[in-house]
Amino acid sequence: MKRVKAACILQTLIFSQKPEMGYPKERAVKINHEEIERYKAALERAKTRYQIVSEEEQEDGSVVVRVKKQYSDKADVSEYFS
Repeated sequence: MKRVKAACILQTLIFSQKPEMGYPKERAVKINHEEIERYKAALERAKTRYQIVSEEEQEDGSVVVRVKKQYSDKADVSEYFS
């Protein structure tokens, strides 16, 4: 019999605004960072264990975030977050 002992997901997310919205770069960057904060707050509310691996601002104002997050609350995933 096989079962999952521990698992996590490594996601690469891009936070960006549509060009047709016409935001200046500074405003787009601010909106993107606000959206990232809302995303983190949602993870906290859901009690999802996560770790931001990297957060990189691109030339166009978009922000690429790599996040490692717990896949299941049934398993001990501490080895992934050490």
